[in-house]
Amino acid sequence: MARFTLPRDLYHGKGCLDALKTLKGKKAFVVVGGGSMKRFGFLDKVENYLKEAGMEVQLFEGVEPDPSVETVMKGAKAMQSFQPDWIVSIGGGSPIDAAKAMWTFYEYPDTTFEDLCIPFNFPALRTKAKFCAIPSTSGTATEVTAFSVITDYAKGIKYPLADFNITPDVAIVDPELAETMPAKLTAHTGMDAITHAIEAYVSTLNCDYTDPLALHAIKMVSENLIKSYNGDMDARGKMHNAQCLAGMAFSNALLGIVHSMAHKTGAAYSGGHIVHGCANAMYLPKVIKYNAKDETAAARYAQIAASLGLEPNADALIKHIKEMNKALNIPSSIKEYEGGIIDEKEFLEKLPKVAELAVGDACTGSNPRTITPEVMEKLLYCCYYDTEVTF
Repeated sequence: MARFTLPRDLYHGKGCLDALKTLKGKKAFVVVGGGSMKRFGFLDKVENYLKEAGMEVQLFEGVEPDPSVETVMKGAKAMQSFQPDWIVSIGGGSPIDAAKAMWTFYEYPDTTFEDLCIPFNFPALRTKAKFCAIPSTSGTATEVTAFSVITDYAKGIKYPLADFNITPDVAIVDPELAETMPAKLTAHTGMDAITHAIEAYVSTLNCDYTDPLALHAIKMVSENLIKSYNGDMDARGKMHNAQCLAGMAFSNALLGIVHSMAHKTGAAYSGGHIVHGCANAMYLPKVIKYNAKDETAAARYAQIAASLGLEPNADALIKHIKEMNKALNIPSSIKEYEGGIIDEKEFLEKLPKVAELAVGDACTGSNPRTITPEVMEKLLYCCYYDTEVTF
């Protein structure tokens, strides 16, 4: 038996933010990240629409990029005091991911973070509140997924939380919010989206329900991301839909080792964080080459390439991804990332441990080709130096 889960309601199209006026409840707790949603007036709109719906509103602002365990616990405590029946999160993947985790601790104060790190082990939610997610970036698709990524900075580890319970009840996908993204964020989130779709299509859990979503998302990103990066707002709107479709696919088909590697390298090094979408973009060509040694995966990559009008093989798809990265000014290796902020010596010293953690990541299980920590070391080594994957 397989399962396919999406939000009960998904509002899309310009101006659909006003769907907040239709929510029924008494109290809404709004979780938001940095100042961009406030600066562009969207936070005020959210607050006003919720008040129009007859709700008392409390804001929780300042969720950081790559939200921390500490922020999650602070938000959950605020929720426990306010007792909302709606949790509404607006912004990029970070505030929405954080709000999902806060929601769990609000309803179950005695649970532990360690319990939640076990995939699909969440308690039943909606005993106190429902959840509405409003994305402002076009990549994570957390507004339609059963996932949340929280960082334990003390341990230098990103935890991908996974459970269908944290799939939002309502998603509001308004492209007007995405028009505020700077070019670099547009590039990184867009490559995150295409990675979601490609990994979902070759996942061992792909199915008839996820395949068309993944393929269409890949085509939409391929056609619109570079134009969106260069300021075409019509393409920006199409990207907002494409990333959501990719999210529907991967939330149900799961992912693979591109994400395992991105999760475990993201916060591992003292020189700085490797931005998630950029990490995916750098690692994706290497992982395609690795996975294509598997006959079934190779056939699936060939199908993706054919759907894009390319030669029907994995190498053509790899070339396509590399060309996109180049057009988006994304480096081809970890060594080149942000001018070389990831120290080579530190990378090599931490390589065995990071590789071990990546293999143990929740996304590894649905990768089409198995991998050991020793082989993962070799793959990460290729990603650092941009060397060929021949194993």
